[in-house]
Amino acid sequence: MADENGKQENEQNDAGGRPSGITFADLFAIIRKHIVTAVICFVAVVAVAGGYAFLASPQYSATAQIIATYNSSQDSDNAGDITQQNTGGTYVSNQIKSYPTLATTETVLKPVIAKLKLDTSVRELSNQLTVTNPSNTAFVNITATAGVASQSAAVANAVADSLSNIVEHDLYAKGVASPITLTVVQRAVVPQEPSAPNKKLCIVAGIAFGLVAGIVAALLKDLLNKRVEETSDVRGIVHASALGSIPANESLEGTRPVIIAEPNGPITEEYRRIRTNIKFLQVNQEEGKGQLLVISSASASEGKTTTAVNTAAVLAENGARVLLIDADLRHPSVAHYLGIEGNVGLAHVLSGQMAPMDVVQNYWKPNLHILPAGKRPANASLLLNSDMMKMLVDQALLQYDYVIIDTAPLTVSNDAVVFGSWTSGVILVTARGICKKKSLDEIAESLRTAKVPVLGFVFNFANPKKEHKGAYYYYYDDSPRSGSRRGRKH
Repeated sequence: MADENGKQENEQNDAGGRPSGITFADLFAIIRKHIVTAVICFVAVVAVAGGYAFLASPQYSATAQIIATYNSSQDSDNAGDITQQNTGGTYVSNQIKSYPTLATTETVLKPVIAKLKLDTSVRELSNQLTVTNPSNTAFVNITATAGVASQSAAVANAVADSLSNIVEHDLYAKGVASPITLTVVQRAVVPQEPSAPNKKLCIVAGIAFGLVAGIVAALLKDLLNKRVEETSDVRGIVHASALGSIPANESLEGTRPVIIAEPNGPITEEYRRIRTNIKFLQVNQEEGKGQLLVISSASASEGKTTTAVNTAAVLAENGARVLLIDADLRHPSVAHYLGIEGNVGLAHVLSGQMAPMDVVQNYWKPNLHILPAGKRPANASLLLNSDMMKMLVDQALLQYDYVIIDTAPLTVSNDAVVFGSWTSGVILVTARGICKKKSLDEIAESLRTAKVPVLGFVFNFANPKKEHKGAYYYYYDDSPRSGSRRGRKH
């Protein structure tokens, strides 16, 4: 069956036929496509986080706590007055807000450096301190962080003592007692465990950020990749199912279809898969008439002629009467591919120089016929869009089960659009690493505008390790396994 992954695509499109937005399924597909990039990014972030957690120098934190009270003894006459107490409380609340800043000043820290004989500057010591005043309290918390546990406690206690001394004795004029008393209510103790790095937190954060970084990296790589790399890329643009995926293989470089060169090979089997899927295409087929298959590509060198020739051969293998028409008059290649005479053909028929029976050639089987392009005409577009061409195809459909038209790439001409309008649509050939997403999107839009749908697509140069999970090499061993792309230019 044709790939069923595109069954729900119509439900995800807006009125213009384009996707309404990225879904979780799309995101998962993108991550899966770029899983190596995502994993590398994830591992790198986790490794950095783990390295920091286990290699960074441990830091120890110790906290001393002081409380500010109003010194009511300055006015013994009004010491018990409620108004005086309220005023004192307000004064303390206003003053204490400035103490976290005061604690990190030169006035407070220079005595600490001298007392502890620290080899550091005021600025450096200030950076080791975290001083806070919890909201709506008279407390000041002084936290010191150092590489040595004992030093962190010593610094916190020394700063608390120095701040208390400065507030009580040096902030006011000589002889004037300070209205505020700072009391150390909790001295800092030597910490037993480092406060940083938090190994568990670092690992958890590393995993979380690693996942995010991996997803972002996959999305960026997909966004920056200008060419299709998987069938999902094509499916998301043309909104059609994959008829088959053909890997690069030396068996495709000869002058014979792979069914003749290697009838039991994996590539042949994949073309048989395409044959099966073609039978399920939704085409408007009249009683007593054959099926018209229009094969084109977005650009040159994507393997459309290779696809057309091999598709014709596998259909003929199954007993169907098949006519392959090389309608790429600008760059004919069917005759060259098959190694047959190509000097006369379609161009002579359309110009009235010869009859079809005079130029149609039998190939391989009695039921497989080839109509080469002939010599390149100067007026290719005029001939291909003529009533004569339409009449030729209509007559052929009365004689054959399948009429296959190998036409020019859609970036070269709109011949495929014209031929596709004679049937239910076109079969598009795309190649990994060659087909540009932008070009494919523009072509898909023009086809939708012309109401010529993409019936299905064949994905060339597919990665056999990703497509069908290695099914290419499951049954057969007699075919070349080279990944060369040479020879498939049309």
